[in-house]
Amino acid sequence: MMMRSGFSPKDRKMQLDKILNELFGSLIGSKRPIGWVFHFWPVFVTSFIAALGSTWLCKKIAIKFGIVDKPDNLVKTHKEPIAYLGGLGIMIGLTVGILTGLFYLKNEEFFRVQLTWLLAILAGAAVACFVGLTDDILDIKPRQKMLGQAAAAAILIAAGIVPNLRATTDSLKIPLPHSLEVILQILVVIFFVLGATNSLNLLDGLDGLCGGATVIITIAMLFLATHLATWGSSAVGDPVRIIICLGLVGGVFGFLPFNRHPAKIFMGDAGSLLLGFSVAALMILFAEDIPRWWMASIVVFGLPILDTSTALVRRLLNKRSLFVSDRGHIYDQMIDRGIPQKKTVKICYLLAIMYAAIGVVMSQIRTRYAAVVYIAVIIISAMMIWKKGYLKMEGLRGAVHKKNTPPQD
Repeated sequence: MMMRSGFSPKDRKMQLDKILNELFGSLIGSKRPIGWVFHFWPVFVTSFIAALGSTWLCKKIAIKFGIVDKPDNLVKTHKEPIAYLGGLGIMIGLTVGILTGLFYLKNEEFFRVQLTWLLAILAGAAVACFVGLTDDILDIKPRQKMLGQAAAAAILIAAGIVPNLRATTDSLKIPLPHSLEVILQILVVIFFVLGATNSLNLLDGLDGLCGGATVIITIAMLFLATHLATWGSSAVGDPVRIIICLGLVGGVFGFLPFNRHPAKIFMGDAGSLLLGFSVAALMILFAEDIPRWWMASIVVFGLPILDTSTALVRRLLNKRSLFVSDRGHIYDQMIDRGIPQKKTVKICYLLAIMYAAIGVVMSQIRTRYAAVVYIAVIIISAMMIWKKGYLKMEGLRGAVHKKNTPPQD
């Protein structure tokens, strides 16, 4: 006859919390046990399963109806047409994950506000996905694409998901009139949404690169969100950040098995814009409190910022259009210099991990000291790009792409 455990579920939960607190020490706050975060694990599971199944189905649909990305031997160097619609699979996974999260929030004190925020992020993600999908199928103009991204940003603003700029200005002892604060909040949200969506769009150039980098970035943000949650940083924002992170990681994990080299399906602009918007929303949510967490989340997003900044500076220095694709991205130049695609993706993953680790570690240090490290990271990154010659155009294959949108490079 089996002996029954002397521990009740509540006792086992207390033991787990005690062990985790001993392991992580001061990283865990006293307001909530870290076990509270594991309360939301079904968000990851449901988003993963939904994305896995829907991506498989989207692949079948894309092939049947000819929604494919055709090679052009310039920028798109894959050998045969590859199915699009992978972004739609991620969107379905994220949607299921967020709806699962809402079920676990229904007894929260601030459920109405959390419901508004989560549905606003979901609606904005759907708009970004729709704009990208339209571009994938119909090849819309850059202005139309940016208007769609701005519309997604407007949904965040309407829901009250804006940065707390006053916390930053107060720490710097700079007066900020309310009217100016509102204007700046609107501009910052639009800038972050447009910046993040286009950065991840430009990073989506190799099999598994954009999706894998997004997973690394989001896991790092999950660490930040977990830390803030245990300290009770925000009764409203803490669970929202956790749910978005878990839903996003689960959704992308469900997509990646089909996107590993050689890819069977691409996320397309539908996926990259969706991911960019979701990460932008997370960064804005980290700006709810003191500047430290906002700065850390931006550094965590370092790889897309590095690649996009390099592309913009290179095109400006060489008097190229900002909206014409080329093979001058960091990952393109690695391949053109003889590094195999799989190794190039792994190197980019390591860079993403480096920036993510710096952001997470520096979030535990006072802002004035962390800022010095961040400046050093920027300088070292710029020197690396210059020394490796990534700002040059000479010898780039497929330097011009005839597509008239900011394409999937």
